[in-house]
Amino acid sequence: MNHFTILCLKQSKTLNKYWLEKYLKQYLIYHAKICSTGITNHHKNYIKKENITRKKHNVSRTMLQGIKQTKRKVEIIIEKENIWTVPNFLCMGRILTSPYLSYLILSQDYQIALWLLVFAGFSDLADGWIARTWSSQASKLGTFLDPVADKLLVGTLFLSLAWVGLVPIPLTCLVITRDIVLISAASYIRYKSLPSPKTFARYFNPTYATAQLAPTSISKINTAIQLSFIAGTLAAPVFHFVNHPILIASCYITALTTLAGGLSYLISKNTYKFLRKKTSSKTSF
Repeated sequence: MNHFTILCLKQSKTLNKYWLEKYLKQYLIYHAKICSTGITNHHKNYIKKENITRKKHNVSRTMLQGIKQTKRKVEIIIEKENIWTVPNFLCMGRILTSPYLSYLILSQDYQIALWLLVFAGFSDLADGWIARTWSSQASKLGTFLDPVADKLLVGTLFLSLAWVGLVPIPLTCLVITRDIVLISAASYIRYKSLPSPKTFARYFNPTYATAQLAPTSISKINTAIQLSFIAGTLAAPVFHFVNHPILIASCYITALTTLAGGLSYLISKNTYKFLRKKTSSKTSF
């Protein structure tokens, strides 16, 4: 092998090594670009999927919040009832009549006071009968308003009659104490049954019913006996039979039924119920 051939072979090896290194570099660069592009696309796809998932989660959360808000609004609308009923107007009439009756008794105008009390007694019977006969006239507010009107009327009359000396003071104290306890219990029930947020506006909103009262039979009998005793006491100076034995006996009967009526709320069950709570909430006062 001559010198020229050896030189050609050496040059060929050098050229092959040069081109091999060049192609290898280009291959590595091209492969690196492909890998980089693949990783970038994969990262972009991952971010895109994450954004879609996040958007779906936000939409679901917004829809869930909207459903909950709508449900709360619907519950409030459903629980708001019509308070403009005849029985409620009659109860309000008794409440407004109480101060005027007290004024008549203190003025010793017993005859007008007696007739006005008879009207109040008939209105008490009428509102209960109307509410039981026509369901559209019944309301949860009426279950609170009726006993409050009765207790306000009876308490005002007892205080006025005790002031003029027609009713014993111990009996008046017994009646007033019992009524204060029952009204305080009803106020606590209203607060306890009111869902959050518990604001003054919602607490004193009569259309927002949250609880329902169910007076005991003894309490109803006691109210009738109290009104009868007051009517007899008012009639005594008009028809001149003050300190009659029947009045004295009715005084003791009124005291006994007042005690029994108060105890019936402590002993009896189902005297009230919450309207919003699903748990067992029927207890006594």
